[in-house]
Amino acid sequence: MEPELAALASTAGTTLVTVLATDGWERARDGIAALWRRVRPERADGVASELGATREDLLAAQSSGDEDAVQELQAEWRSRVRRLLREQPEVADELRRLLDGIAAEADTATVTVTQHATASGQARVYQAGRDQHIGER
Repeated sequence: MEPELAALASTAGTTLVTVLATDGWERARDGIAALWRRVRPERADGVASELGATREDLLAAQSSGDEDAVQELQAEWRSRVRRLLREQPEVADELRRLLDGIAAEADTATVTVTQHATASGQARVYQAGRDQHIGER
């Protein structure tokens, strides 16, 4: 496989799994399924359902802080995309456009932040979903 296609497969696996944790995950699923439908129609429905299962696994892994599981999911999708590109290298440009679109959408998506804290006695807890500036004297 050409190094350029291998790099694209790597980027695709990472981007795809990352986007599955955002509100734009359905667009990513539908776009990848459409790509597969065009080149391997017999696998398209399976790919769409596998992306849904990957999303569930990803959210569980993120919730428990299991970074190894997240990396395994990314590696799994890198392998799948690599096999697709090996068989159908002509879809590389279409895949790039799809990734650019879903990554741009994910960058503008609203991120939900969940925080938990416990304080006792005279302790203070400061939490922020982004920047935090505290001016105490």
